[in-house]
Parts: sequence; C-alpha cells; structure tokens
Amino acid sequence: MAGKAALAEAPTRRGAFVESTVAGERIRAFVPPPLPPIPPIRLDGLLTALSAADRALGRLDGITVLVPDQTLFLYMYVRKEAVLSSQIEGTQSTLSDLLRFETEASAGAPIDDLREVSNYVDAMMHGLERMETLPLSLRLIREMHARLLQRGRGADKQAGEFRSSQNWVGGTRPGNALYVPPPVTHLMPCLDALERFIHDNTSDLPPLIAAGLIHVQFESIHPFLDGNGRLGRLLVTLFLCMKGVQRKPLLYLSLFLKTHRETYYRLLQAVREDGAWEEWLAFFLEGVTKVAYAAFDTTNRIVSLFREDRDRIAASGERAGSALRLHEQLQRHPFLTAAKARAESGLSLPTVNAAFAELNRLGIVEEITGRARGRVYRYRRYLDLLGGDDPI
Repeated sequence: MAGKAALAEAPTRRGAFVESTVAGERIRAFVPPPLPPIPPIRLDGLLTALSAADRALGRLDGITVLVPDQTLFLYMYVRKEAVLSSQIEGTQSTLSDLLRFETEASAGAPIDDLREVSNYVDAMMHGLERMETLPLSLRLIREMHARLLQRGRGADKQAGEFRSSQNWVGGTRPGNALYVPPPVTHLMPCLDALERFIHDNTSDLPPLIAAGLIHVQFESIHPFLDGNGRLGRLLVTLFLCMKGVQRKPLLYLSLFLKTHRETYYRLLQAVREDGAWEEWLAFFLEGVTKVAYAAFDTTNRIVSLFREDRDRIAASGERAGSALRLHEQLQRHPFLTAAKARAESGLSLPTVNAAFAELNRLGIVEEITGRARGRVYRYRRYLDLLGGDDPI
C-alpha cells in the first residue's frame, strides 16, 4: 500500500520510487509515469533543433529514391547498426567481422560476439518485415526479443518474455545498482501505458518528439532481463517508419549514443529524477540531425563509388560482363569467395577466378588470405565507407 500511495502523491513528470524487497534486501525501484509528460513538453525551446532534425531526415529519406538498390542499402545499414548497438553492450565484433562471418570466411572475432550481432540483425529484420502486417506493439517487441536472444549469451534470459523478476542496471545487486527499474508488480501497467501512447493518434506531439519520449520510457521500464538497450534503440527507427517519417529505415542512433555515452546515461537519469525531458530531447534531436546528415553523406559516396567502379569495369575489356556480375555481388557481400560467387552468379569457376583477377587488377578488390585455395576477396573502398566510425 505504501508503494501505491507514493505513486499517487509523486510529481507526475518524475514518476516515483517505490520500495520492495528482493532477496531479503529493501530496495527503491523507479516507476515512470505514463506518457506524455505532465506538465507538457515545452516545445518552444526545441523548435530550432526539431526543424533541423526534420530537414536532415527529409534529406536522407529523399536520397533513398536515388539509390540503385534500396534493399542493398537496408541490408548494410541494418548490419552496421547491429554491430554498433551490440558494441554498446560490450561485444568486440566489427562490421568486417560480421560480414566475413556471414560469408563463411574466417572471422577472427569471438564466436559468441558474432552470434549476438547476428541475432540482432535477425531481430531487426523480423521487426521491419512484420510491421507490414502487424503494428508496433508489445507482441512485436516480444517477437523481436525472442530472436535477439535465440542462441548464444542471453539464451537463458526469458527470451521473448517480459521479465518475471527484478532486474537492475550497474552494480552487483539491486541494493547497490545505479538504477533499479519498476518492480514486476508495476511492469505490465507501465508497458500497457507505453503501448497506448505509441498508438495514440490524437496526440499533437511531433513524431520525432514522441520517438524521443518512447525511447526513454522503454529504457526506464527495462522490461526484459537482457537486450533492453538494443531494442530501445531500435524502437526509435521502427516508430518513425510507422509514422511515415522514414520510408526506409536508414536512421540508427547507436554511433551517436556510443560516442556520447556518458551524456546519454546522465540525461536518462535526469529525466527519471528531475523530469528533465527538454534537455534529453535537445540531445536526442541533435543526434538525429548528425546521424541523418552522416548517413546522407555516406550514401552519396557509396552511390558514386559504385557508379565509378561500374564504369571502369565496363571499359576494361572482354571480361567486363563477368566482372560486372561479381561487382553486383560484392555490393551485397563485400567479402566474397570464389565458391560463393560461383553459386550465386551461375558462372563457371574459371570464369569467376578470371573475373576476380580482373577486379584485382583494377584495384577494386584485394585478396586477403594469401592462400592458393579458399581465397577471400574484399571490396576495400566500399568497406571503408560503410565502416567509418568517426565520432559524430
């Protein structure tokens, strides 16, 4: 009863801390109030940042019409985001590790790390595909979570199910944690309220502002024993796609949040303790703007690279036809073996090897194993553009 009374009396914007007992220890867990915040978000101080973020997103969304293969770009951006989001959670895998792993080439990274990243790719793609027939909902979030933890580390953490025990962030136990999310008794009311807000078509909040609110709310609820951070970051992109702000999901914030991790965690806690939503939203909109412009620039450079290399191959001579077919494959598989190229292209092995030799002569690919058999070719300039992790 004391916990419920505290909730009723607490300032609405800040939620409340409720006491409960975990393993014989009394703890204070945070229960966030339903969205939208009350008093309402003060948008006047955010209008300039919101306008900049909207322009950046519109520019990024526009370039997707110009790219020759939108599926290809989604394929690669999803993988880059999976790597960056998983790195925030402590994995050591790189984008090159994942792409080599998927090409069945030697990866060199810890296999559990690669499974985690590969699981995340699967969860992301499942969510994006299912949204064509299923709304963004608690059901869809559980489905993605099941795929996120389907094998490897975390497989024993109630995959696909909301937690049935208390979790915490930081520390060795809830009693010394940096943050303790809602007790299990408050979990479903918090999640039901979040789902209602996601589908509230009467709200006049701009979609980007709503996306920023949803991300923090999900992180504060922390509904799973593992995988909350990755799903919370993915929710931003899924929500913006649902609202029609993005036609293709090319906006992923993990690089920005990884680069500014200390500020990110400080602002999450400031929302919980002080109701400081406006400060968080200013930071969030800055991230959207920077990430969208960086993605626009990268996409432009990749389109130019493909066009330039395609022109060089076309002018190279009698092997141009087979080399162009391999070039198309390399756009999807920047690490490529002769066996995979043969299987997907239908070309004979001698023709594949001759085409690789031509691409190597032109400086488009390089062989990275030094072996006579089982060679792996890398589309280096493409990988350099994809893997640019400069702070933003």
